[in-house]
Parts: sequence; C-alpha cells; structure tokens
Amino acid sequence: MSAWDLPTTVDVAGRAFAIRTDFRAVLDALAALADPELTRQEQYMACLQILYPRWQELPDANAALRAAFVFINGGKEEEARGPLPRLVDWEQDAALIAPAVDKVLGYSCRRCDYLHWWEFLGAFYGIGDGLFAQVVSIRSKRAKGKKLNDQEREFARENAILIKIRAPESAEDKAEKERLLELLGR
Repeated sequence: MSAWDLPTTVDVAGRAFAIRTDFRAVLDALAALADPELTRQEQYMACLQILYPRWQELPDANAALRAAFVFINGGKEEEARGPLPRLVDWEQDAALIAPAVDKVLGYSCRRCDYLHWWEFLGAFYGIGDGLFAQVVSIRSKRAKGKKLNDQEREFARENAILIKIRAPESAEDKAEKERLLELLGR
C-alpha cells in the first residue's frame, strides 16, 4: 500500500481483516471507548464489534484492538507518553467540528454517504481559524496553566458551556437526576 492509499483492511495476527472506514463508524467506536456505563472490557468489545464487520472471526482481540487503534490514529503507532490533557470531546464538540471540517472539505461531511476516516482526520487537522479552533486554543492554554488574553477571557466567560469539557454522565447520575425531577413533579 502506498502513502496515498486509503486502507480498508488492517492486519490482525498476520491476516487481513476488513475494517469499517467511514468516519461515523470510527466516531461511534470512540464514543463506545469513552462510555462510562461500560467496563473497560465492554468498551473494547463494543469497539471491535463496531469496527470489524467480521468481528466474530478475529483470531486475537488484543491484536485487533491494536490494529484498530493504529487505524484510528491515521496509520501511526501510538507514542509512549504521559497522559495528555483532553482538548476535544468528539460528542460534545460535534456541532463545532462538523462545520469546521465542512469548510476544509468544501462539502457537508454529515450529509455525504461515505467519508473515509483518514480523509475526515486530514480535514480535521486542516481546521484553521474559527470557533472550534478558538475553543481548543483556550482549553489548551488552561490545561498548560497559561494566561488568557483579555479577548480570550471574555470569550471564555461568554461561552463557558462550549469551553468546559463535561464529564460523561454515569447511569447513577442519570437515575438520581430522574428521581429528583420526579420529586419535583417534572
């Protein structure tokens, strides 16, 4: 495969396996991997089931996960490094990411029938100035303990809901919220 090819298979224990390459499938897999209601093993299993059409035939789940992670990472092995601050939440930021990606692509990624993950990722990396870039810049500065300038502080104050990455709501939190709403008669 050349550097210009878009893969549709990955190598798992010496065998080629088809992998779902549309960006929506990968985003679904990433959402499953971040689902707080699933155990780590359930998250991994969901990822395999989403990305591999023939997941039942996988000879080695760990090798399949490693291959999936390399695919998700644009064909590059993960670098060994300490934990990085989370600057993007694919679910929470979807309404900011999609128009920014659309601007790079020149068409709507949400309306297209198919868009290979690597093409989506390339467009994502090509996002220049705009609302999403501003939100990520402020998140990054805060994570690094850097001071915001006056405009950034004002923007962050006025758009706090966009800037703060919300922790996923657990099943217990949802149940408690519903219980309280019932008590209030709502």
